[in-house]
Amino acid sequence: MGSANGFYSCDEFNLEAKWLIDPKLLFVGPKIGEGAHAKVYEGKYRNQNVAIKIVHRGDTHEEIAKREARFGREVAMLSRVQHKNLVKFIGACKEPVMVIVTELLLGGTLRKYLLSMRPRCLDTGVAIRFALDIARAMECLHSHGIIHRDLKPENLLLTADHKTVKLADFGLAREESLTEMMTAETGTYRWMAPELYSTVTLRHGEKKHYNHKVDAYSFAIVLWELVHNKLPFEGMSNLQAAYAAAFKNVRPSADDLPEDLAVIVTSCWREDPNARPNFAQIIQMLLHFLSSVSPPEPVIPARIFTSENHVLPPESPGTSALMIKHDDLGETPKTPMENQPRGFFFCFNQCY
Repeated sequence: MGSANGFYSCDEFNLEAKWLIDPKLLFVGPKIGEGAHAKVYEGKYRNQNVAIKIVHRGDTHEEIAKREARFGREVAMLSRVQHKNLVKFIGACKEPVMVIVTELLLGGTLRKYLLSMRPRCLDTGVAIRFALDIARAMECLHSHGIIHRDLKPENLLLTADHKTVKLADFGLAREESLTEMMTAETGTYRWMAPELYSTVTLRHGEKKHYNHKVDAYSFAIVLWELVHNKLPFEGMSNLQAAYAAAFKNVRPSADDLPEDLAVIVTSCWREDPNARPNFAQIIQMLLHFLSSVSPPEPVIPARIFTSENHVLPPESPGTSALMIKHDDLGETPKTPMENQPRGFFFCFNQCY
């Protein structure tokens, strides 16, 4: 369990002691999300509002081994990389169940936010600022040699004030190396780069080479979606969209995009991964475009007070993501969670 070097180690789960969560101090509230292998709950840890991801281990030995390995990779990457546009990691534990605890972002997913606006579209300036948040998160990951492999609106979370986007869900993220052979058909078809399911059908479990440019392709699809607020490859199933992109080089139409923005989108989803820009370049292109559509706001000079004894009011704390509820999360429990006599184990048995 614990060790002299300050690490908690169990098989592939290696974690510094400072990141190890005490499950007895976790209180689980309402469910706020669900995936194929995990459920996410609003909760509390040491009096801090948090998001609690509980990972289902699986039923067979093969499933258990695969999900434990994936859990170990996700925890390792979350604990290693910090950025203002990456969801903040608080800690994890592997026993009695696999749990990942992160900051609670009450703005919901980008997917839900866009759906709530339809048929209206985001203001172009807002869409590009969201895209910049995403690109900066991706640039940070790539600078650490990490490929996300599942960039899509469901894995992008908004702060409560809907002004900042943060990247979440590192379940499919992998470290990139020149010699590594990674699993094909990883991610979500509609946003997946064509090289992930190339023209040669791979046998189950077969490996193939690809690199970090798969994330640039996914980013292009997300950026197109931000601007149009439509589902990419509308009218197609996920598999049809994947087939059209991989075998026919079909992409969503960029004809009605401003010229500079169309260049960004189409360069990111090029068929040849090596021809796609990296995220440092994408950020510069987005900043250039943003400056043309949304000039920087004038700087308001600070007020000068004549009285030396004037006391400035305290700085506004702004909108706290940890205090404001969002419709996606349902009603606030009538009894504050810190006062509820429900421990982690009881809640886990009830809701998982």
